[in-house]
Amino acid sequence: MTAYNVVRFRVRPGQEKAFIEAHERAVLDAPGLRKAAIVATGDRRFCFVGEWDDMESIAGARPAMVAILDTFRPLLEDLGDGLGLTDPVSGLAVIEIRQGRAKAPA
Repeated sequence: MTAYNVVRFRVRPGQEKAFIEAHERAVLDAPGLRKAAIVATGDRRFCFVGEWDDMESIAGARPAMVAILDTFRPLLEDLGDGLGLTDPVSGLAVIEIRQGRAKAPA
């Protein structure tokens, strides 16, 4: 069943370009990764969104994702409220929407 992971980041002032370039250089060779994107969500705020075959694929890729995070960790600003530098979540898709139609995954 399709799984997703989402990680929120806030970049230090003036570091947006370096943050994007760090992701352009990154190689995530992870079995089960279907596609991923970095989404700009506001002033110095970004999210990583990954689509995966299953939760086991996300768990197996965590060491590689942390290694990539380590390459740009100094560019990040604390999110506050005890979150630290990242706010990661992941889970199984319960509904997928394609061309405006929602349906439960098979």
